[in-house]
Amino acid sequence: MARITLRQLLDHAAEHGYGVPAFNINNMEQALAILAAAEAVEAPVIIQASRGARSYAKDVMLARMVDALVELYPGIPLCLHQDHGNSEATCLSAIRHGFTSVMMDGSLKADGRTPAGYEENVAITARVAELAHAVGASVEGELGVLGSLETGEGDQEDGHGAAGKLAREQLLTDPDQAVDFVARTQVDALAIAMGTSHGAYKFSRRPDGEILAMDVIEAIHQKLPDTHLVMHGSSSVPQALQDLFNAYGGEMPQTWGVPVEEIVRGIRHGVRKINIDTDCRLAMAAMFRKVASENRAEFDPRKFLKPAMEAMSALCRERFEQFGAAGRAGKIRPLPLDEMARRYAAGALAPRVAAARAA
Repeated sequence: MARITLRQLLDHAAEHGYGVPAFNINNMEQALAILAAAEAVEAPVIIQASRGARSYAKDVMLARMVDALVELYPGIPLCLHQDHGNSEATCLSAIRHGFTSVMMDGSLKADGRTPAGYEENVAITARVAELAHAVGASVEGELGVLGSLETGEGDQEDGHGAAGKLAREQLLTDPDQAVDFVARTQVDALAIAMGTSHGAYKFSRRPDGEILAMDVIEAIHQKLPDTHLVMHGSSSVPQALQDLFNAYGGEMPQTWGVPVEEIVRGIRHGVRKINIDTDCRLAMAAMFRKVASENRAEFDPRKFLKPAMEAMSALCRERFEQFGAAGRAGKIRPLPLDEMARRYAAGALAPRVAAARAA
């Protein structure tokens, strides 16, 4: 099977009522772990690379790795997605290196730290959507700024995220504004702000409606029932992985992530893409510590990486199954970018928001 665009994959997910986990990668081992899990449960895949990952692994290496994954796992539709693009150049260079989907995060300025104004966000996201759609690639936009409703602070990961204190209204996407944003930008998917943040330290207690605003998702879905919603910062930070990490010398303070049952609730209300990175890092890092502790003489990197890959793959399998993506791979026939470009040009993929706007 071939690479698939985000739009086609999420259209299928919406039609059949499931969500697709989007896993970030920085290296070969993470990529192989994800695809092994996908093959085991017959799930389609979204692999994401941030700007930090592209700098670390280099675009040519990432592109060749994904070529190899497509060859190694021919039965798995694979979307390669740019996570948190900060400019037209970042997004277009990703497409040039084989990405079938890009995120233009216009909620922040190009420095990746300063919140942008609404009109600025609309303008740059619309420009990227027009350019990407011309060659068939998909576009995810973001409305609202990721950060903690507990502290009022933005978050930082891989050099991206708002710095300092933010107003509560910045941390929650406005449903009416979301309708206008989708209509004016023509995005294929919309990342929303509802209290999640990147990294392990999302919440100081098990999240409730005061600090994880799932009702925002439901309100946006009611106004935009045909728009694919995206939850960023959606690692669950499993207690078992925290305990394993700390049992072998780690010093992770008690923390809470986004409960899987809340993500499943989101899927029932239009969430189709769920971003997961911290859980994968934690699964691997816990096994690194375990191997180093149990065999202090070991120096072969493969002896660390193989159990780490197995742990990450087990986590990915769980998420595919929990989000309903398992068993879907063989039911999707990826379309080439040229065909997607033709459909965009014909207006067949324009967002259906007119009725929602009138309401």
